[in-house]
Amino acid sequence: MCLCVGLAPQRLVPWELLVHHFNTGNSFKTFFQDLWWLLFGIILLCSPAHCSVFKIGLLGPWNCDPFFSKAFPHVAARLAVRRISRDPSLALGHRLDYVILQEECDTPRALVRFVDFGKFSSAFIGPLNPGFCEVAAHLAKNWNKAIFSWMCINYKLDSTIHHNAFARTLPSPTQILLTIMKYFRWAHVGIIASSDDIWMYTAKEAATALRNHGLPVGIVTSMHKGEKVILLCMHSVLIGGQEQAALLTKALEMGLADGRYIFVPYDTLLYSLPYQNNSFSVFDNDSKLREAYDAVLTITLESGERTFYDAFREAKESGEIIRDLEATQVSPLFGTIYDAIYFMAMAMDSAWRKGVRASGANIAEHTKNFSFPGFSHQVETDSCGKGLVNYVILDTDGHGNQLFPTHLLDMSSGSVLPLGWAIHFPNEIPPKPDPSCWFDPDVLCTEGKKEKKNQKLGEMALSSCFSFLSSFLSLQLFRGPNKIILTLDDLVFINPEIHRKVSPSTHERNLMKDLRHENVNLFLGFFSDCGIFAIVTEYCSRGSLEDLLRNEDMKLDWMFKSSLVMDLIKGIRYLHHRDFAHGRLKSRNCVVDGRFVLKITDYGYNEILEAQKCPYIQPSPEELLWTAPELLRDPDMCRKGTIKGDIYSFAIILQEVVARGPPYCTSELSAEEIIKKVKKPPPLCRPNIAPEVAPLACMQVMKQCWAEAPERRPTFEEVFHKFKTINKGKKTNIIDSMLRMLEQYSSNLEDLISERTEELEVEKQKTEKLLSQMLPPSVAEALKTGGTVEPEYFDQVTIYFNDIVGFTSISALSEPIEVVDLLNDLYSLFDAVLGNHDVYKVETIGDAYMVASGLPKRNGNKHAAEIANMSLDILSSVGTFKMRHMPDIPLRIRIGLHSGPCVAGVVGLTMPRYCLFGDTVNTASRMESTGLPYRIHVSQSTVDILRKLNEGYEIIPRGKTELRGKGVEETYWLVGKKGFQKPLPKPPEIKPGVLPVQLSPSVCLERMLWSGHKNLELDLFDKNSMVTYIKSSQP
Repeated sequence: MCLCVGLAPQRLVPWELLVHHFNTGNSFKTFFQDLWWLLFGIILLCSPAHCSVFKIGLLGPWNCDPFFSKAFPHVAARLAVRRISRDPSLALGHRLDYVILQEECDTPRALVRFVDFGKFSSAFIGPLNPGFCEVAAHLAKNWNKAIFSWMCINYKLDSTIHHNAFARTLPSPTQILLTIMKYFRWAHVGIIASSDDIWMYTAKEAATALRNHGLPVGIVTSMHKGEKVILLCMHSVLIGGQEQAALLTKALEMGLADGRYIFVPYDTLLYSLPYQNNSFSVFDNDSKLREAYDAVLTITLESGERTFYDAFREAKESGEIIRDLEATQVSPLFGTIYDAIYFMAMAMDSAWRKGVRASGANIAEHTKNFSFPGFSHQVETDSCGKGLVNYVILDTDGHGNQLFPTHLLDMSSGSVLPLGWAIHFPNEIPPKPDPSCWFDPDVLCTEGKKEKKNQKLGEMALSSCFSFLSSFLSLQLFRGPNKIILTLDDLVFINPEIHRKVSPSTHERNLMKDLRHENVNLFLGFFSDCGIFAIVTEYCSRGSLEDLLRNEDMKLDWMFKSSLVMDLIKGIRYLHHRDFAHGRLKSRNCVVDGRFVLKITDYGYNEILEAQKCPYIQPSPEELLWTAPELLRDPDMCRKGTIKGDIYSFAIILQEVVARGPPYCTSELSAEEIIKKVKKPPPLCRPNIAPEVAPLACMQVMKQCWAEAPERRPTFEEVFHKFKTINKGKKTNIIDSMLRMLEQYSSNLEDLISERTEELEVEKQKTEKLLSQMLPPSVAEALKTGGTVEPEYFDQVTIYFNDIVGFTSISALSEPIEVVDLLNDLYSLFDAVLGNHDVYKVETIGDAYMVASGLPKRNGNKHAAEIANMSLDILSSVGTFKMRHMPDIPLRIRIGLHSGPCVAGVVGLTMPRYCLFGDTVNTASRMESTGLPYRIHVSQSTVDILRKLNEGYEIIPRGKTELRGKGVEETYWLVGKKGFQKPLPKPPEIKPGVLPVQLSPSVCLERMLWSGHKNLELDLFDKNSMVTYIKSSQP
């Protein structure tokens, strides 16, 4: 009750009056009358209409985006609600409360989540994702709940007719941009967005809004000459945004931060950046970023007399915010959240004072003509409810870590006012202004030429008519109930004149043509063209019975199996009633249509094949497993087929169905051995079936049907009646069986989907891992999405080459598989070393092994050190390497290093490769080819970098070396490093008195192999023509 009284003190009966009456000695009657009126007033005030809770839902990606979470929305909301409840000037008519609503970072899921939030709050502040602002506004209107946002851009939301429950807590960001661009006459805008959904939709909506004002706006994929302003839709580097830092640094490296373009961060439009007497530490240790930020103009809310940091410290000192939270750890968006909640409270107060109960529509309509002290600046609105908060343009002085206000944007007048501090453009040259026609609503600009809008209206109307007509026709085409059965691609025109060689049996053909039964596949006719003779039958979508039985995903219970068997019996029974022997009956000649009805096909072809004079081809043993013994013994009868032979074939098919396996699936004999035993018993060779897989009566029928003597086999009429007895007279309804199976499937379907999804994910990870091993991750991602990979210039990289000394000779004396094993063992050893260094393996060609550092990921000047360290590790590992097939012969490599610029890009479409181009690659190859075994040959450029790094590399001069195509240059040997403890192989030396002898590769290796290194020491220097230095141990 006390809380209710505190909400509306002006409506209470003063306590002093009651005390006065009681103390003046008035009668108890007067006292009780006053007390009765007091209780009545309290009850009235504490009714739900006066004391209900109005809960504000604060909607944002607080959990999934760390930069938004740094705004500490719960702290800002609690501070705002407490101050509002203590503000005596506010009469809300409700007790104010808040709830933090987590918005998903993925837009579709965020919208689905928002639908569920309708019952959690009375009004919303948010969303922060412009991608579903309009939909959220429609939903809020339907729920009769207000939605206040500073992030939404869509100009349609400003319509009070269609979105009367929506209000902005800050001026429209695109209106701010438009005003400033108009002032500087910069019309051409490019937009760059990070990959986060929020910023992608922000870029999309901002581009749409600016285009609606007639400005040429594009999403930046490459820089064009006309663009002046580059809008950065991502988290600002001033609050820790790494993507913006990387982008600006890259722009500086590409020469785009030289004053031709102005970069404008978007997110600083949404809060008050603490710029007064404040330095930004992000610039302290990054000179490149500090230089790049000189091309940035930061637009933010004017702080007023105190900054965000000042206001935050005051709240801490007063105990309203916990003392452990430092102002520098909090995003300035904290103040925007605070102001938005106070903004909504002011609208509720305005509605309450006018006698209007707070709801969605009327809160949004009462945001006009009020003013209140925000968290760090004054907040005002005009007669239309639009914010009048002022903005400032901030700029650096070109070399410091502070931002200074250069211009003020007065929202009350829409004018930009200089503040006396000139903007410091890189190279002191601002971007050239665009023609003023871009900002004149009555003029259309086309490539700098003015055209009156009225002159274009006729053309626009005409093009609109054609556009509408085209859209209407397309709509009718796609909406129509048309079903295309065949297209021209599906039709094949054949010669209607039947080939003269086709002379099928007239009796057989007419009999086949007249056969009509549900379980007999329909014969449609013959086809003959280009020497090809074919029979055309009805298509059955589920394949053959053999396919169905082999499909392990298809669960078949006995009812399903018996239904298929009964279809088979009915079909053969129908053929036999017409004295039509099949002769080729097997599971693959039984097809299943879309309704799981089994149909017999390939019947009646024996006489047709005879009529065609086709030569008899002996079938394979696997094809004869269904053939009756008497037919196997008589090839002539086997081709024609018999009714009793069909009964035997039916028994083998029945075994396939009940055992769900191929014929004789339990036998370990081969098909050829089975056919021999079936042709020449005893013993009798038949499939062995477990009794529990089918009813006993079914097993008896099966054994009767494969009896050795044909006359002992039952007819299909008898088989039909026996199977009816097995099923106890019940009709085998495939639909009922399918329904039962579907019930079983539903219980296993979820596990099956989960299992397959997991398998798919594992395979996807394997594929991505393999792709990342073949191409750089950034290149692989671009190729997977179908994008193009532009060639990239790297100003400093170090390239490594090595090859095997004498590889040609080793290959000549080795088997190809031994060469493959050698290279696989050696390169696997090298690959293991690469994993410990910041390097990228480019390719291997034969015995050449190429590695680079400094690309595709730049690493400053560390590329030379990474390659040098890797070279020492590789050389150390080679010292103990043994060839499998030549373990006594040492394997020697020579290594060459060189540093310089190069260009990298993807070459090819079918088998794309990441290749390096430039003179640096050629020079590194020359360093390797002019090197010596067990030596690391280093160029002057690499030595200079290693010496600058001062990491203790041991480098000795080699002297002047002639490099093919480069002339004579000073080169060096890298022989070690301070602290490097691994043993290095001792390189061979040329001693005085040792004579070089030119030997063929084969002679050289043969001497090495046969000498056993007892009387001969060999050093291999060249792969192709081997110079061998021989020192005999004998006099």
